[in-house]
Amino acid sequence: MDNLLTFCITVFTGFFAITNPISNMTVFLSLTQGADKKTKLDINRRANIIAFIIVTVFVLLGKFIFELFNISIPAFKITGGILIFFIGFDMLQSKQSSVKSIDNVNIDENIAVSPLAIPILAGPGTIVTAMNFVSKVEMLQIILVIAIFGFMSLLTYFTFKLSDLIVRIVGNNVISVIGKIMGLIIAIIGTGMIIQGIKLSFDLIKN
Repeated sequence: MDNLLTFCITVFTGFFAITNPISNMTVFLSLTQGADKKTKLDINRRANIIAFIIVTVFVLLGKFIFELFNISIPAFKITGGILIFFIGFDMLQSKQSSVKSIDNVNIDENIAVSPLAIPILAGPGTIVTAMNFVSKVEMLQIILVIAIFGFMSLLTYFTFKLSDLIVRIVGNNVISVIGKIMGLIIAIIGTGMIIQGIKLSFDLIKN
């Protein structure tokens, strides 16, 4: 039971850092600026549902994808760790990650699919993080990962829904600080994946 609780906390922390509802809230506001309340809600709902479906598919088919493309767990952890580290590093420098760059997006409900669902909510970093959590676990842990990301999608939905109010209360400076803290956590997660991948490559740990 303790191991499951630790696993759930680790998964939630990883997802919260990489999806970062507070930081992405400002992106949502910029993308939907000028849209009416109903359009904002429709975009918000569609984006989170699509993101949840995408991550769930990768979680369920992760092992099949590994086998299909002959991807080893150590190689995946090292490559995924490098990718996640650089996303976090960009956030620490207050840069918009190249994985999430947005330019000249029209106010259209299609932005719920791209760029909001892909790659902002369910981008490479999120997918890599999800697949890392289920790379060598039992079905119970896989179900827990899906449930936790579902909870994160729900949390993101309500954060976006209350985004105007949150920005007025908290302020942009606090949101910027939160973004940097999340960036540090993401960079640490990426470094941990790299270390674990190297150890697995040289049989230094049993996983």
